[in-house]
Amino acid sequence: MKQNIVIAIFLSLLLSGISWAGTTKTEPQYQSEMDTIVVTAGRVEEQKKEIAASITIVDDQEIKISSARDLGELLAEKGIGTIKKYPGNLTTLGIRGFRTDSHGNDLKGHVLILLNGRRAGTGNVAKILTKNIERIEIIRGPASVQYGSAAMGGVVNVITRQGKDKPTMFAQGYLGSFNHEEISAGGSGKINGFDFSGSATKEELGDYTTGNGTKYFNTGFESRESLSLNMGYEFLPGNRLGLLFNGFEVDKAGSPSYLSQNDLDDYTDKSNQSFDLVLEGETVNQIFSWKARYFQGKDEDTWMDPTASNPDGWDDGIVSESTTDSQGAQAQVSGDFGPSRIIIGFDWVAYDVEATWSPEETSYDNPAGFLMGKTKFLDERLILSAGVRYDQYEVDVVEPAGKKADDSNLTPNIGLAYLLTDIIKLRAGYSEAFVMPGADQMAADYTIWGMHYVGNPDLSPENSQTYEAGMDLFYRSLSGSITGFYTDFTDKIESITLSNGDSTWKNVGKARISGFEGDLSFDLGDYFNWDYEIKPYAGFTYLTEYEDRETGTDLLETSDLTASYGISVSDFQGFSARLNFSYIGEKTVTDFESGSYEDVELKSSTVASLTIRKQLFQSVKIGQVSLLGEINNLFDKQYEYNKGYPMPGRSFYVGINYTY
Repeated sequence: MKQNIVIAIFLSLLLSGISWAGTTKTEPQYQSEMDTIVVTAGRVEEQKKEIAASITIVDDQEIKISSARDLGELLAEKGIGTIKKYPGNLTTLGIRGFRTDSHGNDLKGHVLILLNGRRAGTGNVAKILTKNIERIEIIRGPASVQYGSAAMGGVVNVITRQGKDKPTMFAQGYLGSFNHEEISAGGSGKINGFDFSGSATKEELGDYTTGNGTKYFNTGFESRESLSLNMGYEFLPGNRLGLLFNGFEVDKAGSPSYLSQNDLDDYTDKSNQSFDLVLEGETVNQIFSWKARYFQGKDEDTWMDPTASNPDGWDDGIVSESTTDSQGAQAQVSGDFGPSRIIIGFDWVAYDVEATWSPEETSYDNPAGFLMGKTKFLDERLILSAGVRYDQYEVDVVEPAGKKADDSNLTPNIGLAYLLTDIIKLRAGYSEAFVMPGADQMAADYTIWGMHYVGNPDLSPENSQTYEAGMDLFYRSLSGSITGFYTDFTDKIESITLSNGDSTWKNVGKARISGFEGDLSFDLGDYFNWDYEIKPYAGFTYLTEYEDRETGTDLLETSDLTASYGISVSDFQGFSARLNFSYIGEKTVTDFESGSYEDVELKSSTVASLTIRKQLFQSVKIGQVSLLGEINNLFDKQYEYNKGYPMPGRSFYVGINYTY
């Protein structure tokens, strides 16, 4: 009954929005994307036209009209790489053949997630909800000079909202399919020198039905909550002291196993909390600027196997736990000297990991220094950028071995951007990246399941060398880019068995990855000077080669083609809508479901979503009320990101938003 009501409200919302006559476009709806300010590529504010890297920006308007509730869903919708998504609030992201680490510390991943410019402490992108996000900046390709280990395939920087102008507040609620309920509230603004922004979200989700109508039990969660705060005080012009907090928790998220072996009571609890203290400022003449940060975080995962399904169970039904405590600091100074800029900085991050499996306790300590520079030639049309980073790291298996190991790594990059015209930018670059070995890989000495593991203190970091070239085009209604890239991945760390039967790790793997990525959008309404927007868009990544050079086979869990395309419309008077299609190509996966452990093909899938937002009324004294509607998996497709874990079928959601 509730789903029928939701569908009826959604159809009313759709019909109410199709009336554009008499509307007026209040402001030009574009600015040259060449002038868009980006902070991730160079760790300071700079215009997109000066950047040699391949950059994708997801702004607040795209986030607002999206049906995504967490970062994983948003990146899947945008076609940013290859998604692996499981029931139970677990999603990993792959970019250019590399992937985030889904559990524990993020140093073992090959794609790095940042939160306001520092390591988020997790590779599970489902742990970051979208309500207080101002924008997301994505570097496709290496960024180890800027951010250190794991920034090999790409970097995703989630930037939370900072209060500006007159204070506003909002309250929002949703009801939808599969007993979904959601409520959010928040506000932002600036009063004198004090700014604030924050949001809180709580939601529930029941078990879902797949695209072919099969009920998939134990796939929802009892509660998923998020709190995001960004507060600051500008004590002098251009100088701000900020305090940030981000918290996430999901309780009793179903862990259903494969649909063919549907477990009815296993579940997980997951959380991620962090706070930052940030000081940033600049001199009166803006020649010098600086930023200093200290942060702490905790990332926790618990997997429960109740004795009802495991009579031999564990105490209190706990199967395993992992807790990662992190802390770190960043400090940098930037100097602008006419056509040149120099940035010098220091990073430090430390992790303490405790787990119920061996090794039970490990620690990581990673200080680093970096130097980056940029200068302009030929009437500021040719921009040369370069950087170098030196990392030291020490790992320690505290329990049970009590062994330590250490190493260092030097990472360079260089890039060129050339403004061929005011609307066309050419770019090229060479970048290296690395992933540091894990504590167990370097310093292990433990036995589990009858196998003795010994660390290899002579391990080198995993390394990559990437060459890329591309072009960006920005002109009023038209925006597009194309990039070609080639990566050699060497010194991959793999487990081997020694002659005495012990297991250890060596740098033996290597791979080659190459391909193209691009995007294109065109606002027909702006081009023809209509009073509304009609904007078709498309983006893709196509891998021409993704080969394991040891075996000669394609890399597992990697699709040759991922894409996102669709159309968005707006009347600039409170109605907007978007129809989006996300495509993930066929990929080779290991068949764990059947127990054969053979490599099999997982077929491609295209998933559509439709979102609509309609303002019902607006008043200066009362505020504004908008009606929201979504259909996910519009055509009720049966699809899965992982073999044996089909995703939800068609679902409907309606909501109401009040803003004052």
